[in-house]
Amino acid sequence: MIKVVCVVGATATGKSALAVRLAKAFDGEIISGDSAQVYRGMDIGTAKVTREEMEGVPHHLIDLLDINEGFSAGLFAELGRERARDIAAGGRLPIIAGGTGLYVDAMTGPALLSPTADSDPAVREELMAKAEREGAEALHAYLGSIDPAAAAEIHPNNVKRVARAIEIYLVTGKTKTEHSATPRAQSEFSRGLILLEHPDRAELYRRIDRRVDLMMEAGLLSEARRLWEMGLAHTPTASAAIGYKEFFPYFEGAASLESAVEKVKQASRNYAKRQITYFKRMTDAFPIDLSLGKEAVFERAREYVRAFLEN
Repeated sequence: MIKVVCVVGATATGKSALAVRLAKAFDGEIISGDSAQVYRGMDIGTAKVTREEMEGVPHHLIDLLDINEGFSAGLFAELGRERARDIAAGGRLPIIAGGTGLYVDAMTGPALLSPTADSDPAVREELMAKAEREGAEALHAYLGSIDPAAAAEIHPNNVKRVARAIEIYLVTGKTKTEHSATPRAQSEFSRGLILLEHPDRAELYRRIDRRVDLMMEAGLLSEARRLWEMGLAHTPTASAAIGYKEFFPYFEGAASLESAVEKVKQASRNYAKRQITYFKRMTDAFPIDLSLGKEAVFERAREYVRAFLEN
């Protein structure tokens, strides 16, 4: 089996920086496991790693798509497996770094396309909002264009089931009908999973708020406006990214900038809660307490990876 190291954790826990240090220590290359960093132009709001921060370590699955293109955990798994095979074939260590837990599971979990890999609360919320804006019939018609067989089975008024069927497609890249007809394959990867944890939830939230402030100083508002003018609100999956849609009411003159920034912070904190809940289900994870400090965290991670590779 191909050995892959995964560095996961809630937003603002330093996953990218640790992954770079591990890659330099173990001759690795990094595969981004972030659902929004695949999009070109979504840089500040996604905390996309810069060239300087990469420190010469090759990074993959960043800046792949335009915002009007759809993406899913299934497509990520397919592309990620291809990159990991190539990296391993070159004698280097594949390292996944990112906070989208379902993407990591979809690619490296014990069974591909497992139940935990076909659900994304952010996608579901956006679909339910679409039903509110455009009506149940419009959402059902959307399902009909994707999966006619599922649409024929589900009544248009059963909005939750309609949204769920669409969510499966958007998250995995395969329709509900295709999943029913396809047996699950076993993963070809052995994963070493590092989970960065912050013991003080209040401090984590302060870090998240501060990071949003730094993003604003770096030009997040201009980036969000440019993407809004390009039609981000009407894209299939990029529109779900936190840090952009919260500004749409401000651009439309329906909210103040202060309230928009606060919504970004609140959405980011809520996302961190969901991430923490998801990662708790990863029973094979090796947790590292961030309160130990950067150097101690790196030393513990390095020892874990060394032992993982030797076994």
